Amino acid sequence: MSDALPFRDPRLSTAERVADLLGRMSVEEKVGQMLQLDARDDLADHVLRRHAGSILHTSPERIVEANRLTAQTRLGIPLLVAEDCIHGHSFWEGATIYPTQLGMAASWDPALIEQVARATAVEVSATGIHWTFSPVLCIARDLRWGRVGETFGEDPFLIGELASAMVRGYQGEGLADPTAILATAKHFAGYSETQGGRDASEADISRRKLRSWFLPPFERVAKEGCRTFMLGYQSMDGVPITVNDWLLSEVLRGEWGYTGTLITDWDNVGRMVWEQKVQPDHAHAAAAAVKAGNDMVMTTPGFYEGALEAVQNGMLAPDAFDAAVARILTLKFDLGLFEDPRLPSERLDTVIGSSAHAVLNLDVARRSLVLLENDGTLPLSPAAGTADPVRVAVVGPLADDAQTQLGDWAGGSGQAGWLEGQPREMITTVLDGLRGVEGLAVQYAQGADILTLEEDPLGPTFPDGQPRPPVVVAAPIDDAQRAHAVAAAEAADVVVAVVGDRIEVVGEGRSTATLELLGGQQALLDAVIATGTPVVVVLLASKPLVLPASVANAAAVIWAANPGMRGGAAIAELITGAIEPSGRLPISFARHAGQQPTYYNQIRGQHGARYADLTQAPAWAFGEGRSYTTVEYSGLALASATLGTEDTIVAEVTVANTGSRPVRETVQAYVRDVVTSASWTDKELKGFRQVELAAGESARVRLELPVAACTIVDAAGIRRVEPGAFELLVGPSSREETLLAVGFEVQG
Repeated sequence: MSDALPFRDPRLSTAERVADLLGRMSVEEKVGQMLQLDARDDLADHVLRRHAGSILHTSPERIVEANRLTAQTRLGIPLLVAEDCIHGHSFWEGATIYPTQLGMAASWDPALIEQVARATAVEVSATGIHWTFSPVLCIARDLRWGRVGETFGEDPFLIGELASAMVRGYQGEGLADPTAILATAKHFAGYSETQGGRDASEADISRRKLRSWFLPPFERVAKEGCRTFMLGYQSMDGVPITVNDWLLSEVLRGEWGYTGTLITDWDNVGRMVWEQKVQPDHAHAAAAAVKAGNDMVMTTPGFYEGALEAVQNGMLAPDAFDAAVARILTLKFDLGLFEDPRLPSERLDTVIGSSAHAVLNLDVARRSLVLLENDGTLPLSPAAGTADPVRVAVVGPLADDAQTQLGDWAGGSGQAGWLEGQPREMITTVLDGLRGVEGLAVQYAQGADILTLEEDPLGPTFPDGQPRPPVVVAAPIDDAQRAHAVAAAEAADVVVAVVGDRIEVVGEGRSTATLELLGGQQALLDAVIATGTPVVVVLLASKPLVLPASVANAAAVIWAANPGMRGGAAIAELITGAIEPSGRLPISFARHAGQQPTYYNQIRGQHGARYADLTQAPAWAFGEGRSYTTVEYSGLALASATLGTEDTIVAEVTVANTGSRPVRETVQAYVRDVVTSASWTDKELKGFRQVELAAGESARVRLELPVAACTIVDAAGIRRVEPGAFELLVGPSSREETLLAVGFEVQG
């Protein structure tokens, strides 16, 4: 093959190179380009027989071997190499693992999250990987769903802000930058709203509901330039997302004008045959997927034979693949892979797990922590070098569980069988962190176990050969373990109890029927709180869990999500007052699983505000979080109370730090449309600002919100601003009693 072929000429435009190469490809080569296959399987078969366009689940050796095989093919089209790099380079030993998305969301800081994505891209790109399946834009409304921790929480506006920041970080200044990687917005769309919180089942969502809340974050990142979208597993109104022509063609490609690349989730095309049973065979499934506008088909090897059979049988025209292949080739040319396949580079030794990224990781972990309750016990005041240190009993099964602390999509979370976990020396657990503080005398007692596992009675694998998660069995209460913890608590000045969930109840296929602490953890909390020693509860959990009633008598409660490698150090700093608590909840906490859902922006119109036997109010609400000081809001005022639809709401509010410690306050702005033509939520987040105030300092904080953002989706499914009366609500959380209100009118 001559290098003089036009598609090999980097002086030509991407469009010219794509057109030339596409014109040279056989039907078999085009179908193959649409395949993304598992590099752990037969690489030679993937590349030489099926002409695969992409691989995932790689190692440096596999990437080099795949590149060698590609050089043997007729056209030498380079591979796109992808991986689930969700909160760091998830499955690379020694990579920097940050807090999970839900933890990062508690920072309410798009700039910080952009830094995380940029640092992740630098590490990922050095390993020969071009594509991350992140960020997740699903809205977390049912806390039983196993993938809540992968989301940015429950609010569409906050999700859009943070996801857009992550896209900017991953893709950098443009794909020509050798440290840029492709971002993926997933899972398009409504995947998280499945019945009963059960993963990947039917999502009963109307088109109006989709337009109201589930689509806006995706539209936002589409406009941000996110180059790929991944489709959800679920079906809606009986139609799998993979073949939902309205969603993919009419909305995404039509109304939004999206020109990026669509990729299915794992075996979506095959699942239409063996699981959802809406297609009789791979030929029909392939034809339906191609006609619906899918570009890259993830891990359905049978798509290759099925698509060719569909052509042979007249279900697909030979050129039916051209648009999809053109989009895939566009990514490859824009990344410059024809000139440089971006194999594992010499940057590996200097950027993977670098000290600079460790510093960033600690900062993000600090910002992810949310202080939910505090009776004044915190912060502790250890005196270095004193002969009378503060005696701390650290108890709980997660206090020293390094791999669980990292959460899902990390070294030991099970998706990558080649990696048992991340290096222990890179991880600071809560026990490690507290032991490293001078002036503390730390005693540790595990106190309880969480769970054991049994094989699923249906067998160890699904019909497609993928592993079936084992059945979780709550561990029994161990009286001896608990007694050891109680003795430690009785001998201490303060107890730090670290409880939560484990990876076995987190992630794909791992939704839970309950939200309570598993195993002996509730009994442990009950017992140590009953000692009368002040107890600081650290909830190290993938999502909001329901804590036992005894926690009402705890001294403090900290939600830490899964705080990444440096989480234990950050938690120790928070407990001892070395840092100020600044995290704010991106998601509401339920008091009972039966309250589901508990998200703040629910539709108006139900009878009352409680169940007959329980309030509907959450235990802790979206936006909440305490500081080690007190903050007061006053003097909310508008520059103008009469506005047009093209105007900007300009408001100012005085925020005063009335305590003795500094604070980073997240000033939240919600909008209420007083009367709407169709039922609508009572308030929605429309903006926020963070302000840092020294002790005793106050500031006049300016907020600017476009009136054009004060929309509803009417009964006809049209998003618009309806003229009339509105209220601007400003304060420290979504709770009504914390918000100042001022009215304004929209004319037009």
